[in-house]
Amino acid sequence: MAEKEKEIKVLVIDDEKNILQSIEMVLSYEQYKVITSANGLDGLELFKSEQPDIVLLDVRMPGLDGLTVLKGLKEINPFTEIIMISGHSGVEEAVTAARYGAFDFLEKPISRDKLLLTIRNAHEKGQLLRENITLKGITEKKYSLIGNSLALRELLSAVDRVAKTSTTVLITGESGTGKELIARRIHNNSSRHSYPFVQVNCAAIPEELIESELFGHEKGSFTGAFERKTGKFESAHRGTIFLDEVADLSLKAQAKVLRVLEEGEIQRVGTAEICQVDVRVIAATNKDLTVAIKDGHFREDLYFRLNVFPVHSPALRQRREDIPLLVSHFVELFASEHNFKRKQVSSQVLKLLTQYSWPGNIRELRNLIERMLIICDGPQIEPSHLPAPFAQLKAPSQSNDFNHIQTWKEFKQMSEKAYLDYKIKENNYNLARTAREIDLPRSNLYKKLESLEITLPGDTPIQDSSESE
Repeated sequence: MAEKEKEIKVLVIDDEKNILQSIEMVLSYEQYKVITSANGLDGLELFKSEQPDIVLLDVRMPGLDGLTVLKGLKEINPFTEIIMISGHSGVEEAVTAARYGAFDFLEKPISRDKLLLTIRNAHEKGQLLRENITLKGITEKKYSLIGNSLALRELLSAVDRVAKTSTTVLITGESGTGKELIARRIHNNSSRHSYPFVQVNCAAIPEELIESELFGHEKGSFTGAFERKTGKFESAHRGTIFLDEVADLSLKAQAKVLRVLEEGEIQRVGTAEICQVDVRVIAATNKDLTVAIKDGHFREDLYFRLNVFPVHSPALRQRREDIPLLVSHFVELFASEHNFKRKQVSSQVLKLLTQYSWPGNIRELRNLIERMLIICDGPQIEPSHLPAPFAQLKAPSQSNDFNHIQTWKEFKQMSEKAYLDYKIKENNYNLARTAREIDLPRSNLYKKLESLEITLPGDTPIQDSSESE
């Protein structure tokens, strides 16, 4: 007798009493829970209330016939496996049943072994389907873009528009803003979604190996090439390749990527053979490629081919209203992943999280939530669970007392000083980033700081725009 991990529930719908009794006897002996119905209408009601794992359904019954009941069952729950049974089966009925979603077709008299084997196979298929749906749901939740801010809504509108095309996309934005999630959303909403999404971190691969990784190599083409290797572009055929940190590609590799974009051709290392590939390219960078072009580190022609449809991923400090939603999302995500108890986040913590400048963006927030869930023993995350930098946070002044201001010039100077002081602190004293965010030339920002007598902390260096963010 086969051992069952959980009781499997089987609904049998047949107008013949002896068929119901014989199937119930066989399945009950094998420790299945069996529910029976003598007509299609009652069978549909039992299906709704009992939610069986498998249904055995007679094709020909008075009243509602089996094929009509089959359609009704699939409308209620399309994932339940249904096995049709008939004493007068024909090819036409079998074909129609399969089209309506039946798992298999058994002829009367039903063989005991055939019955048990078919039910076992149907259950295994149902389990796999449910596991796939669960995994897909977890994956979609893990890679979803969370928020309702205007900045995110505008981003998603642009992303969903370009997803329906095969246009090359260049995603810019600071590190940790979710550029990979944007690339995945574009792929998943495109006509290529059933083909591979291949991600390449160009910064993580040594320069001497990047060409082999992207385009493959032949056996013996260089020391250590013991066998033929398929490159990432070939692996992404008919799908999407995501070139993350594209600014870190060598100039030689850039020339080959340009060839793929222009001709759809790749050439493996160590061979003269040319291969055709059909790949959508999405690239991302946290660097200013126009500066890299001026410095001779990035090809201008490749930039123009990548920048067909530019998408900018906003920094978290530019969409602060999304922070409570992101916090809730990460709490739920980590509770599921690590089997944590669900914990609340206090309003004081949410206020402090909303005020913080988040130089590491969503990645930093994600890591912080995971860490706090680990160290928090109680039911609620409190300010005491936050790391030291949050203890010094205070809300920006909202004072409207203008009695001491005598002239417009004084008001203008005071306002400029308050604004610049706040924005510099928000960007962790990174002046290059501040200048870009407020759309002020860096040289003008330096002059403003001097004229307004704004000073940086003594141990805080002025960070230049060439630094990675």
